[in-house]
Order: sequence, then structure tokens, then C-alpha cells
Amino acid sequence: MAVNAASVKELRERTGAGMLDCKKALEEANGDLTKAADILREKGLSAAANKAGRIATEGVVESYIHAGGRIGVLVEVNCETDFVGKTDQFREFVRDVAMQIAAASPLYVRREEVPQEALDKEREILTAQALNEGKPANIVQKMVEGRLGKYYEEYCLMEQPFVKDPDKTISQLVNEKVATIGENITIRRFARFELGEGLEKKQENFAEEVMAQVKK
Repeated sequence: MAVNAASVKELRERTGAGMLDCKKALEEANGDLTKAADILREKGLSAAANKAGRIATEGVVESYIHAGGRIGVLVEVNCETDFVGKTDQFREFVRDVAMQIAAASPLYVRREEVPQEALDKEREILTAQALNEGKPANIVQKMVEGRLGKYYEEYCLMEQPFVKDPDKTISQLVNEKVATIGENITIRRFARFELGEGLEKKQENFAEEVMAQVKK
């Protein structure tokens, strides 16, 4: 299919790949930007793919405290050089990641970190749900795997929609920054604290408050 120049430009900005490669990927993906970006990464043509194996041990540990001190986040994001780690662009990106964690309450950075025990429990619940809905046994497994994707999207930071731009995931945001900054970037770990978490208390949705502030 024919692709427009605006889509090619956006894909180039997102991945750092060449114009011709971006055009071919978009044609192969029928104009879908996300699929085209994945195609470029699979072929090793995107900047993110080319830099993914490079060692990133510099960077910054950023903190974010929600107004009133009710939610606090610490996150470590790595880059390749101390120079980049000190730039305003990199630090702004890390702060966005910290705000994302405060607002969306992920449990893991990426799906590979989800414990097998948690996955087994979730599959058990999803299987029971599908069977209770009267779905045929021969398609239950496919339904469970499909719904498991929603679990990853909810609890794995890299797969969550970015609160400032829900049309892209955190993974896509990272890839954009890699292409723009020119270094490998890795979100290594985080800790999120919510006042009174685990204690019996009045129900208050602090995460919704954070997201409301982020979108202003």
C-alpha cells in the first residue's frame, strides 16, 4: 500500500532508521506505525535495535513525590555516558518515567520479571473465567493467552500506555529517546511507596490524582 510522507517521517523520528527502510516497513505493515517499528527492530534497522546490546551503566536515580507526600517513587534509568545522564532531555525523560510509575502503579519493569507463580495464578483465574463464560474448551487456552496480554499491559511498566500520550507505550517512548539521544537507555528498577499502603484506612485513589495532574 502507498504510505504518506508524514508517516515515514514519524517512524524515522521514532526509530532512527533510514527513510527508505521506514517506507518499506510501513508498506509491509499496511501503514501501522507500531507494527512497522517492530519490523525495523526485528531486522536490526532501528537505532534502538542497534544500540540495545551496548552497555549502559551511567544515568540517574530520580525521585518523584506526589503533592502532599502521599506517593513517592525512586527509579533508576541508565544510559551509556555521564554526559548524557546530566542533560536536561534525559532527566526530563526519567522524570516522566517516575511520574508514570506513580500514576499507573506497575509491579515490574518488563514481562520477563513477572514470577512464574504469579503467571500460573493469573492463568488459573483467567481459565476459570473463560469456562464460566461457557467458552468451548478448545479455545479457552487461546483466550487465556490473549487476556494475559492485558495483565502485562497493566502491571509491566514497559507495556503500559504512557500517561501523557496513551497512544504509545513506555517501550515505544524509550525507543524514541534512544533514537533522539543516540545512546542505549534502560529502565533498570524502581520502588513505589504509597502512604498507608497495606494498612486498613479510608479508600483514596491517589493514582488517579497523579494522572490528573500529569495530563494538565
